[in-house]
This record gives sequence, C-alpha cells and structure tokens, in this order.
Amino acid sequence: MARDIQERIKKLIIDRRLPSGASLPTEPELMERLGVSRNSVREALKALQAMGIVEIRHGFGTYVGPMSMAPMIEGLAFRTVAGHYRGEDSLLQLLELREAVETGLIARLAGRIPPADLAELDALVDQMDSEATAQGTRNSRDATVHAETDRAFHATLYRCLRNPLLGEVLEAFWDAFHRVRTDLVDVPHDPKVTCRQHRDILDAVRSGDAVRAERAIREHFGNIRTRLSSPAPEVSPNRSYDR
Repeated sequence: MARDIQERIKKLIIDRRLPSGASLPTEPELMERLGVSRNSVREALKALQAMGIVEIRHGFGTYVGPMSMAPMIEGLAFRTVAGHYRGEDSLLQLLELREAVETGLIARLAGRIPPADLAELDALVDQMDSEATAQGTRNSRDATVHAETDRAFHATLYRCLRNPLLGEVLEAFWDAFHRVRTDLVDVPHDPKVTCRQHRDILDAVRSGDAVRAERAIREHFGNIRTRLSSPAPEVSPNRSYDR
C-alpha cells in the first residue's frame, strides 16, 4: 500500500512534468486525489524525501526534490563500511565499479577534449606536481588538497561528453570511495607516481591514442588497487564514515 502511494505521487510528478523546486499538491489534495488517509500520505512523502524525490518544507508545503545522488552516495558509503567490518573487500569492490565506468569511457575521449579543457587539465596536473613536491614538508596524512585535485581532474576529463547523469554517477562513486577510504585505510603512497599517471592519461587522450589512454587509466586504477590490497592499520568501527 505504502509503495503504491509513493509510485502514484511519482507518476503525478512525471505526468505534470514538474521540475525540481515545483510545488506539489497539499496533503488534503493528495488525500482526495489518491483516496488515502493523511498518515498514509505523510508516510509516503517522508519515504520520497529520503530518496531526494520530494522536499518537505514545514510550514510552507511539499516540493519536487533535487533528485540528487546524495542517497546513492550515503548508501554506497554505508554499505562499504559495513562490508569492511564483516571482513569483505568492499572498498575494492567500490573501486572496481568506478574503474569499470572510467575504463569504458576513456577511449571516447581520445582526441576529442576541447583546448580549454586540455588547458585546465594541464593546470591540474601541474598542481599535482607541486603538491607532490611539497608533500615532504607537511603532514603525510593530510591528503585533502591532493584528493580534491584528483577529483577535479577526473571531473574535467569527462566533461566534454556533456552527459550530466554520467557526471553525477562518477561524482557519486568518487565521493563514496574517498570518504570511506579516508576512514578505513591508511596506506602510504607516493604522490609523484599519482602525478605521473595522471599526466600519462592526459598525454594519451591529447594525442588521440585510445589504446594508450585505456592502458594509462588501467595502470592508474591498478596502482590504487595495489595500495588498498596492502596491509593497513585497523580503524575503530566507532569512527564515523560520514564526513
């Protein structure tokens, strides 16, 4: 029954072609339209809000939600942490998902990235190089700047495909992976190797060599997999996975 009400509210949004932020019918209107009780409507709306499909603004009404990937990120992050403490290779599984998507896309980028994006990618790799050089002068556990540079590189790399959904999915995989990785493992790595691998990826797509580009992206993910497979100190499960 509850699932049926949720589906009917979703159908209403689709049928009316309502965009994010659009106002939805009031609770009494939904009760009359769907032929259900107030509690049933409220339960359905709360469930849809948890999925980002609707947004309940108390005192103002109910609106079409942002439909973001936030619930997906939370689910991936929690599943990965729970799996880790059950002794599963859940972080490696999440990495394999991201690797499968990027490996399948990289050949399409060869020779197609616009000059402006190439210039931005060059700047990001140069920034990685600067971070790698300065690594020895700061706390080796502080990888925040480097992680954000890495994130910007991959986001910019696939931007020319002009697929907003793809961009959101890649961001979801990246966000969940890096949030969880930061809490679950502490594996020393050489930032200079990471910098070189990103430069190899960029050089390959710039030259239009699809085979070389795929090989470079596989090497990059292979390096991450090797580091994750190395023995690492355990982290207390009392530590929050939410950052």
